Amino acid sequence: MGDAGIATADLLTVRTPAVNFHVLRDSVGLHLLDAGFIGGEAFLMEALRERGWEREKVASVIVTHGHLDHILNVGRIARKHGAWIAAPRLDADHYAGDPSYHGWSRVAGVMEMIGRPLLGFEPFIPDRWIDDGDVLDVWHGLRAVHLPGHTAGHTGYFCEELSLLFAADLFASYGRFAHFPPRIFNSEPQLMRASLEKALSLGLRGVLPDHADAVLADEHLRRLERMAAKLG
Repeated sequence: MGDAGIATADLLTVRTPAVNFHVLRDSVGLHLLDAGFIGGEAFLMEALRERGWEREKVASVIVTHGHLDHILNVGRIARKHGAWIAAPRLDADHYAGDPSYHGWSRVAGVMEMIGRPLLGFEPFIPDRWIDDGDVLDVWHGLRAVHLPGHTAGHTGYFCEELSLLFAADLFASYGRFAHFPPRIFNSEPQLMRASLEKALSLGLRGVLPDHADAVLADEHLRRLERMAAKLG
């Protein structure tokens, strides 16, 4: 079994103290779903060595949304490996390094404004803009599912063949506690419940959030379902 608890050995979750991201392997090479935060490249290379994938080509970086803990290393990794970038269109200002924040999320905006120059963020322009329903012909196939609320463009990627959703920051999952991200990180919090319901309508067998402990995807799904039931 792979990291998802669904029969696949071509999925690797890179776990870091701040945020997880994922590596998908197919005949073309490796496809990153986001690229991590501080030390993300080092964590990536260590995980690839442990899996025996260190000689594989990084073919693409597929972005879920524009928060700095997910895109800090995107431009640098893509430039280094000659990889193409796909990213949600509605978060374009984030990739340019000039995002707009409103309400409580202004706190996150200030944090990112300080962090971008300190951490060496490289702005980037995606090679492919992602909209809701777009299909990427990588791995076992990925369909973009727009799940706004956390950011305007926040997008999960659904693999229909495996009934598996890479949910990014739709929710966080630790122990028996599943919850929405703190309000200072959510640009449109009024949309998050509808996004949760949209995700659960996909007929999932598993879900992999990016802020989560190391259980299998079916357990993360059970936590998400319990969370939804408590919301009523």
